[in-house]
Amino acid sequence: MFEKQILLEGVDPLEFYGVNNNKIDLIKTFFPKLKIVSRGNLLIVQGNEKESSAFEKKFQLLLDHYHQFNILPEETIHQVMNNDLEGYNGPNGGSQDILLHGNNGKAIRARTPNQRILVEECKKSDLVFAIGPAGTGKTYTAIALAVRALKNREIKRIILSRPAVEAGERLGFLPGDLKEKIDPYLQPLYDALQDMIPAKKLEEFMKDGTIQIAPLAFMRGRTLSNAFVILDEAQNTTLNQLKMFLTRMGMNAKFIITGDETQIDLPSINQSGLIQAKRILKNIKEVSFVQFNSKDIVRHRLVRKIVDAYDKHHQQRIAEKEK
Repeated sequence: MFEKQILLEGVDPLEFYGVNNNKIDLIKTFFPKLKIVSRGNLLIVQGNEKESSAFEKKFQLLLDHYHQFNILPEETIHQVMNNDLEGYNGPNGGSQDILLHGNNGKAIRARTPNQRILVEECKKSDLVFAIGPAGTGKTYTAIALAVRALKNREIKRIILSRPAVEAGERLGFLPGDLKEKIDPYLQPLYDALQDMIPAKKLEEFMKDGTIQIAPLAFMRGRTLSNAFVILDEAQNTTLNQLKMFLTRMGMNAKFIITGDETQIDLPSINQSGLIQAKRILKNIKEVSFVQFNSKDIVRHRLVRKIVDAYDKHHQQRIAEKEK
């Protein structure tokens, strides 16, 4: 008797097998001559070799669908098993604005004009600056692009970084070890990833280094190749820090730098590496700059008014200093 073992890597058994194994039981009905046994993340198939080979091809299509959409509806099982996939575009239909499908098949889209511009500039340039106020989806869109590139095997790893600049407190006075002190600064990056990648798969990626989240200081001395690298909150980098980060770029690397010029926590605006980088790099045609504004804000409608008020105050301060 022929036996084949299939390892289900990065799969949530509850979602893939279904409650009380109802989905795997449905799959079995299409191959009654095979004995199919599921043991955690291992599937054992026994029976005729030709029949087993046909099952493996169909099962791989189901795995591909799950890895793309993070969901496996019973409708899809029927479509795959009955060779009825023509015109099927996933759980949300086709749309050019969809970047990828997150947890439970949620479509993650470029929702605003400047988010769409960021997507287009990322196709053209290996180094993109996304600058604008809070709530405009700069970082979220950048991370979605990185996760999509990883899923499409365009790169081998994702590296996310932030400068650990304190807003009113010193790290040394906070309780815990270095990781416990740094993690709160990196939490927004974790939050975005948790929207896009199932918890089990994300844990595996973090353990094997496929996805790395680290403070900016940890980038020194590294060459980042075959990677999608995002530096968030870049307004809080100094000129030397940002120069150090940008010169980490290796072969087949994509860099996105995000920041908000109105939220600088450094002692002086003139110390911001982001502000100076705009001036120094603006004439390099291979570097793209995308400017977000309050119209891109996708949070509570009051946030737009708050951002506009602070932006007006910020412009007044700059004007006063230039007098």
